[in-house]
Amino acid sequence: MVDRFTPRDQKDVAAAVEWALAGGKTLEIVGGGSKREIGRAAQWDLTLDLSGLSGVTLYEPEELVLSAKAGTPLAEIEELVASRGQELAFEPMDYGPVLGRSMGRGTLGGALATNLSGPRRIKAGAARDHFLGVSAVSGRAEIFKSGGRVVKNVTGYDLCKLLAGSWGTLAAMTEVTIKVLPRAPAEESLLVLGLDDRNAVAAMAAAVGSSSDVSGAAHLPANIAAAPSPRFGWKACRHRSPSAKRCWSGCSSPTGSC
Repeated sequence: MVDRFTPRDQKDVAAAVEWALAGGKTLEIVGGGSKREIGRAAQWDLTLDLSGLSGVTLYEPEELVLSAKAGTPLAEIEELVASRGQELAFEPMDYGPVLGRSMGRGTLGGALATNLSGPRRIKAGAARDHFLGVSAVSGRAEIFKSGGRVVKNVTGYDLCKLLAGSWGTLAAMTEVTIKVLPRAPAEESLLVLGLDDRNAVAAMAAAVGSSSDVSGAAHLPANIAAAPSPRFGWKACRHRSPSAKRCWSGCSSPTGSC
């Protein structure tokens, strides 16, 4: 008896779900498996491996829209859009190295199914906010589609928003459509040492409230950080102007430099 299905197309996915349903079996939905260690371990009988559903099916840079099969590696997507001066604004993180796995295993479908985003979420929104359309197979082996290739395209239930963050428990996504955005011409990360909690909060508030396009801000307290300095804060900033020299100039450190 096999314990892993690796479908080649959407019909194979529907057939696998139908077979499992008929036998009373539960399915684990995975892509690259880069986030399997997150959360409490699930219970399942069989694994539905969607990594074989890979490839970009549509990319229109002028329309800021991209469609790809759910198992397409994120690294492939990011390389493609970067070649046209664009990016995934929700900054999907590569969880492989953090969870003891190799880099580059994350997939586009996995990023949307988990709705895990990077520090720009405070400004650009989460993965679900860039999720335009989906083709998927339900738990009853029904093939369905939702959304489309433009932002305002949904009449009735917006199933894309429902599936984002469901971790594969509601449907197996086979193809997805997302919005891409122009990439910043320059960016800079800034590390500030020697700040206590109060000053770090003030510094981050000043940065986020500035005219710079700040991606995110975080402070790691001394009782958590195992760092040479007793306190440090971090924030990542982005420029929209190539002439900008730095993303924030109001920082300070014990040495007087940033």
